[in-house]
Amino acid sequence: MEIKKDILWRVYLCFLCMIILGMVVIGRAFFIQTAEGKFWRSMGDSLHLRYMPIEAQRGSIFSEDGNMLSTSVPIFDVYIDFEADGLREKDGARFKKNIDSLSFCLAELFKDKSKEDYQHELQLGFTTPNLRHYLLKRKISFVEYKSMRDFPLIRDGKNKSGFIFDQRDKRINPYGLMANRTIGLSRDIASKNVGLEQSYDSFLRGTTGQRLMRYIAGAYMPVEGAELEPENGKDVVTTLDTYIQDVTERALYNMVSTNNSIHGTAIVMEVATGKIKAIANLGRQPDSISYKEDLNYGIAKATEPGSVFKLATLLSLLEDKYVTKNTVVDCEGGKKKFANLTIQDSHLGARQIKVIDAFLRSSNVAFAKLADQYYSSQPQKFIDHLHRLRLDQMTGIDITATSGKPTIKTPKNRSWSGTTIPYMAHGYEELVTPLHLLMVYNAVANNGKMMKPYLVNSVLDYGVEMAKYNPTVLVEKICSDETLAQLKECLGAVVDSAQGTGHKVLFDSAYSIAGKTGTAVSALNNGGYNKGNKIYQSSFIGYFPANAPKYSIAVVIQNSRESKYIYGADVSGRVFKEISDKVYNKYVFDHKNKNLNVVDTNAHVCFGMKQEMMTISGFLNLKMTDSSDGNIWRTANIKNGAVALESSPITVANNISIVPNIMGMGLKDAVYVAENNGLKVAVSGKGRVVSQSPKSGEALVKGKTITLFLN
Repeated sequence: MEIKKDILWRVYLCFLCMIILGMVVIGRAFFIQTAEGKFWRSMGDSLHLRYMPIEAQRGSIFSEDGNMLSTSVPIFDVYIDFEADGLREKDGARFKKNIDSLSFCLAELFKDKSKEDYQHELQLGFTTPNLRHYLLKRKISFVEYKSMRDFPLIRDGKNKSGFIFDQRDKRINPYGLMANRTIGLSRDIASKNVGLEQSYDSFLRGTTGQRLMRYIAGAYMPVEGAELEPENGKDVVTTLDTYIQDVTERALYNMVSTNNSIHGTAIVMEVATGKIKAIANLGRQPDSISYKEDLNYGIAKATEPGSVFKLATLLSLLEDKYVTKNTVVDCEGGKKKFANLTIQDSHLGARQIKVIDAFLRSSNVAFAKLADQYYSSQPQKFIDHLHRLRLDQMTGIDITATSGKPTIKTPKNRSWSGTTIPYMAHGYEELVTPLHLLMVYNAVANNGKMMKPYLVNSVLDYGVEMAKYNPTVLVEKICSDETLAQLKECLGAVVDSAQGTGHKVLFDSAYSIAGKTGTAVSALNNGGYNKGNKIYQSSFIGYFPANAPKYSIAVVIQNSRESKYIYGADVSGRVFKEISDKVYNKYVFDHKNKNLNVVDTNAHVCFGMKQEMMTISGFLNLKMTDSSDGNIWRTANIKNGAVALESSPITVANNISIVPNIMGMGLKDAVYVAENNGLKVAVSGKGRVVSQSPKSGEALVKGKTITLFLN
């Protein structure tokens, strides 16, 4: 009996505890629902709902002549919601009806899987429970996206097909690597952008939007109607000209690649405004063969400039009236010792010569001696001139280039010594970028007015100008008119005088050029200036036409030990001339006043259709005669401004069993003739056909490939 009571007591106690625990649970649940319900509901929503950014379309970058240099194109990730109501209705009848044709279309479009593979993949996704955000393809193009929108099932819309296209933007440069380091790179982290993409990021990037996403079955799905549209970025119009940029890059590449140079830069500036019309930068890659725009050498690399710096020294001496262009200086045979260091000229032997002759011959001794004579006791006076020329401060161009900070020594520097002034005078013991010196030369061309170099004309918002950047004057007058006139004469003499260092390469131009050559000895990898490590930096900076300057150009190329040419005129001068010739012909030369009636005594022969020959002759105002009543093909003999058309039986074979002769034809006509004779065409080169294989007269085999070589 006692045992029974003991057991019942224990049971009642447990039952009472359970009742109390149940009441506590119910009370707690009631408290959570009433007092804390709002908090926990919001907590639950936060775990399943999330705002995700919608990136704005980045603005485009244009050249001044309207060509697109950088833009964003849409790319798409393709997802499938296999739980979409429209896809599942009627036991998936719509899916089953279209899966075969859809798989075929996907296989034909992407060509990465067979129709059966796509069909298996789609079928597996459809039978997998709660599969709501299945990734089918990444980064498809806009053209592929447009094609997919017309595919079976997909064309029924998102709700019925389950297909979701998630759009993103990809940054591309339609002109490839043209001005690549200037236009810059756009990265996911804006602070890592470079070039104009960095400087004008606040305009280009736009305003990011938001999209509400719900977490369902392991993936985030967009909530319909819960989007804040992004505001697209603005467009930037640069000062670059695509023609000048292309010419500049080609000229620079031709030189650095054939001369085994380490790197080089070429900058073209508009004299009156300071607009940068082109800037090319090429560096040799680790394979020692290829070159690409790996660094903005023209803006971001300060080096010892060499003899092109003598213009600043000459300006100082003339402006302080210590010398004139006709002052005689003793070059002492082209070799002189300053303190414990010897300075010498590249061509020894000069003695008593005028300052203008010392400049055009690029005598190191003459300028070192004059600067030492007049500025060693008052170095700050020389430094003040360099400061006025802004050679000791950043250029102000609208690209961040901290590595392009110049270094101009002052007497306060620890490394200042008795040889500093003589060495600075002819381009050593200071560091400046090519753009710094181009600004000085451009100021001389611009009658003493120094312009701020700039790269952007305006910012556009859907074609409407919202910001405009005008030319800015940095220094109203860098020197007196008297000094300016002597500087121009000295710069012109470098090219015009038979003894000038630029004469051999630049004198035969159809227009006048003024400028200065420079050949600086560089220390390879800081290995010093000893003979084993000696390499040369070749420069030419100048402007054209010298009598009425329109453009100024700086070309600076770092050569290697393997370089065949090292002197400024031979290397950079040739690049300058190739650029200036083409720019002058397109933008400066007055073609309207050119005499077009000059007799051409050279005979030219070409082949083509009669009607097209007549059209071209009429457009060129050439007198034309036709002595044939034959087929549509003609041989055109062009001489002395007249065109004589004759029948051309060799162009189309009368006997279809032999290969026709299509030598001398343009590509369009050649393809027409070949394909009409049953041949397939392969082409190499451009221009007119200079060789064909198989040759004319050989047996013709329908469907065989004829290879055409054009030149």
